[in-house]
Amino acid sequence: MRHFGHISPAVREGLFFRQPCAFTAGSSAQVLSAALGATLYSPATRPRLADDVIKQVSQGVVSMVLCLEDSIDDAEVVDAEANLVRQFADLEERAADVPLLFIRVRDPQQISDLVRRLGSSVRLLSGFVLPKFTEERGELFLEALTEAEAGSGRRLFAMPVLESPELLHLETRGETLRGIARTVDKYRERILALRLGVTDFCSAYGLRRAPDMTAYDVQIVSAVIGDVVNVLGRADGSGFTITGPVWEYFRLQERMFKPQLRRSPFAGQAEKLRTALIEHDLDGLLREIELDRANGLLGKTCIHPSHVLPVHALSVVSHEEYSDARDILRPERGGGGVLRSTYTNKMNEVKPHRAWAERTLQRAEVFGVAREDVGFVELLAAGVTD
Repeated sequence: MRHFGHISPAVREGLFFRQPCAFTAGSSAQVLSAALGATLYSPATRPRLADDVIKQVSQGVVSMVLCLEDSIDDAEVVDAEANLVRQFADLEERAADVPLLFIRVRDPQQISDLVRRLGSSVRLLSGFVLPKFTEERGELFLEALTEAEAGSGRRLFAMPVLESPELLHLETRGETLRGIARTVDKYRERILALRLGVTDFCSAYGLRRAPDMTAYDVQIVSAVIGDVVNVLGRADGSGFTITGPVWEYFRLQERMFKPQLRRSPFAGQAEKLRTALIEHDLDGLLREIELDRANGLLGKTCIHPSHVLPVHALSVVSHEEYSDARDILRPERGGGGVLRSTYTNKMNEVKPHRAWAERTLQRAEVFGVAREDVGFVELLAAGVTD
């Protein structure tokens, strides 16, 4: 699989100065954590879940979470587990191309039970999403994951969700973060990424952000995100990939972008697209994606397919960013110093900007580098398929 792999090679050639790399579920954790992109959540109760998974691959999705937790009713869990086992068997029988697939469980016991029940189709599973992760709960989840991995012979990753009240409340946040840090460091090789449960944060105070507001406009949420990145997202080798929070708003139209993008050749249509995005409540999403990256987050939790392409289009590295990163990391610059950017519009200071440059090249590997004259508008237009 690869990002923008659902569009033709000829179209990709016109968009990218450097193409997104190909990767598989067996690629390194470093590559996969950067490549998660827009991780699409789906309730495990969906009766045609296998068809849904295959369809989303054709639309550019590379990671999905099949949810047994908050997206379904408590009374549906048993049936949802059975449905998951059937749907995985269906995918295996059809030899379908699948994205990175994760199951969001409720308790540690579900991990070993589901791995056993999946049988040979466990080879399609990349890991588990662990809700309301704290030091105490996390240890139990990760021990269960370790045992299931050993029993199945299948590498299984964990994606803890940071969403507990203890993390939100100021008086317990520091110790909760330190406990989480101890736990994920102990099981570092199993942690693919840390996910933020912002909806639960808002719930604790009876809040819900409006479609024209980002998570960063809600001060209590923004403060938690900052502290999580401070402790768990450092660029000194001790940090982890932290993904952006969910965007809750969408319109139900299946073809929401297509009328705007198919009326005419897309060159010069930036304002038309911008208007379309605002009309479909996605202007806030675009701003939040930009703020995610500015605050050290990579990838995003998504609950609707219409969110996937904007997340991926805004994750592509611009030609200017790539040029700056390459200049900063040139071997002859190892001693530091300051240089004028290739685009002659900024200062690149080698030592302070080195970590940024390394992360930018990591993102460039999986999302590609756009050509000089290609921006978000062109990437979004090319990614819309019939």
